[in-house]
Amino acid sequence: MQWKIKEETRMKTKMKKWWHDKVAYQIYPKSFYDTNGDGIGDIQGIISKLDYLKELGIDLIWISPIYKSPFVDQGYDISDYYGIAPEFGTMEEFEELLAEAKKRDIYIVMDLVINHCSDQHEWFQKALADPEGEYADYFYFREGKNGGLPSNYRSYFGGSCWEPVPGTNKYYFHAFAKEQPDLNWENPKLRQEIYDMINWWMEKGVAGFRIDAIINIKKDVNFPDLEPDGPDGLAGYSRAVEQTHGVGELLEDLKNNTFAKYDAFTVGEVFNMHEEELPEFIGEDGHFSTIFDFSAHCLSDGEHGWYDAPGIDFNQWRKAIVNSQLEVQKVGYKANIIENHDEPRGVSRFLPEYARNAAGTKMLGTISLLLRGIPFLYQGQEIGMQNCVWNSSEEWDDISSKDQYQTARAAGVPKEEALRICAEMSRDNARTPMQWSGEKGAGFTQGTPWMKVNPNYSQINVKDQQMDEDSVLHYYQKLIALRKSKELKEVFTYGRFAPVYGEWDNIMAFYRILDEEAGQEVGNAGKRVLIAANFGKDSVELPLEYQGKKVLLSNLPENQAEDNLTLAGCGVMVLECALHE
Repeated sequence: MQWKIKEETRMKTKMKKWWHDKVAYQIYPKSFYDTNGDGIGDIQGIISKLDYLKELGIDLIWISPIYKSPFVDQGYDISDYYGIAPEFGTMEEFEELLAEAKKRDIYIVMDLVINHCSDQHEWFQKALADPEGEYADYFYFREGKNGGLPSNYRSYFGGSCWEPVPGTNKYYFHAFAKEQPDLNWENPKLRQEIYDMINWWMEKGVAGFRIDAIINIKKDVNFPDLEPDGPDGLAGYSRAVEQTHGVGELLEDLKNNTFAKYDAFTVGEVFNMHEEELPEFIGEDGHFSTIFDFSAHCLSDGEHGWYDAPGIDFNQWRKAIVNSQLEVQKVGYKANIIENHDEPRGVSRFLPEYARNAAGTKMLGTISLLLRGIPFLYQGQEIGMQNCVWNSSEEWDDISSKDQYQTARAAGVPKEEALRICAEMSRDNARTPMQWSGEKGAGFTQGTPWMKVNPNYSQINVKDQQMDEDSVLHYYQKLIALRKSKELKEVFTYGRFAPVYGEWDNIMAFYRILDEEAGQEVGNAGKRVLIAANFGKDSVELPLEYQGKKVLLSNLPENQAEDNLTLAGCGVMVLECALHE
């Protein structure tokens, strides 16, 4: 494939926002660092590692939910939006975290879960106590149809989206687990309750929110049946979301009553968005600051589940990223990720087996962090953490992994094969404890960790890599420092993305270009930087379109830039080039 590079209209730098040049880091608190020996990560653990994150180059921390919760879905089932789960600490400790982060010029972003709450939340308990009362309308209580369920939707975690309301002929709706009833966003009183809560956290000093599953808040409240897509006679709820329009009105109401008042940074978890709606979501006056780019991750979506999911093909991966970058730069910024708490480790997912080493890990990280957009690292990514070895489905905590395993078995997939497939995709791969050292428990806890530690912690851990100048960790520090350097920050923040070498096998390469006019606005003459990676085994020599001026970063000594660009297998180079031929 050959992409013709066009000098398209750049995005005006006058649209600068405070968050444009930030590098973000996601913490899954339960698995980050435990300070009290109970085997569960805590807020004090985050505080104790702020200097580590500052040294890495992090500006913004997104913390997965730390609210009070029964933890049916690891905190994404919130029972009290105003309370800190005692497993993690206290509100006073959270306020200490805010203060300590501020001292280091680090912003704290909370997770916002407002499509649903826990069935233990006061609102839902009141709804169950009086199914005809006002709190019942905070949710979706519906009578069945023709002696059956209100509709034939299948939840994201398997089984029907409808659960009986005890003592009645009604059901309540849940897009996720039955313990996570969906909130009725058509109810203005419910919306105001949510807005008040968000503003309470903003007043406390958080910089913004990552907003969970937000596209789901808009429902066709008639809940019409869909054509079944499985032997259970149900239809995946995502199809209902795709056919529903009008979520923008709710999102604008949310923004105007909360985020806009505080110039908050917001990143939406958005699937099933209608393609033409991208400007409404992340344009200059969009619903959110940014949304995550899941284009590469969606390549391994199966028609019926993980068991029939395709593997990652390099050409499809490259095409997905390139197309997404070209599309979004006309509009705004996306948040770029390799992995997160809901995805398996990127090294194990996006790299062929021969590249699952330090060189390949550095290569993948370079591509991700130098794309146009807001880079998000997930805890452990900076040391190249990989998927865990799972010996049995009993080792999983994740509700989705367990459901997918049963789905595979029900489809006739042999036990060992079902285990292998689900082990590769399990969300628990990202939730194993952070590997701080080669000591017992990976240095995560002095107690018994809440979840299995990846057996490779003795080979991959922070302590060892801190002492190795050639480690993945030190490379990530250099990579982030390069992105944020005075000379290059503007080109990596505002420079255009332009793909190159698309006709070459196993090559992922692109320019970041800041033209002269844009350069003058920020005090330089403009720049062109080439980022080129060889995902193949063998060395490749690429003709340089523009004269190379300076090697800015390289992951292997065999990489060379003279008249041509030579990349070793799993080699990546960041090369400043002449702006013009």
